[in-house]
Amino acid sequence: MFSIIIATYNAESGIQKTIDSLRNQILRDFELIMIDGSSTDNTVRIIQENNDLVSYFVSEPDLGLYDAWNKGIKVAKGDWICFLGAGDILKADAFYRYNQLLLTINANIDYISAKVNRVDERGEVLTVLGRKWIWNEFKYNMTVAHVGSLHFKSLFLDYGLFDLSYKICSDYEFLLRKKNGLNCLFLDYVIGDMPIGGVSFSTKALFESARAKVKTAHQPIFKVVTQFFVQYFLLKSFRIRHKIFKKQ
Repeated sequence: MFSIIIATYNAESGIQKTIDSLRNQILRDFELIMIDGSSTDNTVRIIQENNDLVSYFVSEPDLGLYDAWNKGIKVAKGDWICFLGAGDILKADAFYRYNQLLLTINANIDYISAKVNRVDERGEVLTVLGRKWIWNEFKYNMTVAHVGSLHFKSLFLDYGLFDLSYKICSDYEFLLRKKNGLNCLFLDYVIGDMPIGGVSFSTKALFESARAKVKTAHQPIFKVVTQFFVQYFLLKSFRIRHKIFKKQ
């Protein structure tokens, strides 16, 4: 069984779309865990209206996204854990395709990722995120699409939960912990859409990922600094292109 964990806070604009995409899944062998941070808008009401699909729900103050995810991990019953954000939309065959891939393997796998569309507010595709995990690339850059990817539950038992000192890139830091011993599979298929924006698409995220590369992956500082400026340039360039695109 898959465990899907969604953390929300004042997410009324996007959460129903995400829930609808789960309701439309061909393969329904999953539990849906909703961890809300005491929203003050209609988020809680929307979640309660979808109570038939929700296996576990709590609304209480938390310390941010990763604190909420950690709470979800502690109650998850599935062998594979998936994290989604409010506004993320999975294709109807996402878990079916993951399951078909799992049926073909007999090795110990820690993590499975696929491709995800990064879309604008109109739903138009800007870029496609995600490629095969290769340690010598991943240790310098988040090359996989974390949205909708699968973590084998024992990975959290062996390497702990998300580090709350990271506010944006704790998911990247977590996947760095096992270093080149992380056993990964890649599903070469676009499983869904992720809206552009948010703190993960920011300079702050670059600083956090740089800290993880040095502290957790033990990468040389000069290489991390060089990569930081390359990624900063790419981020600024993408933002400029996106602004131009919005005006057209």
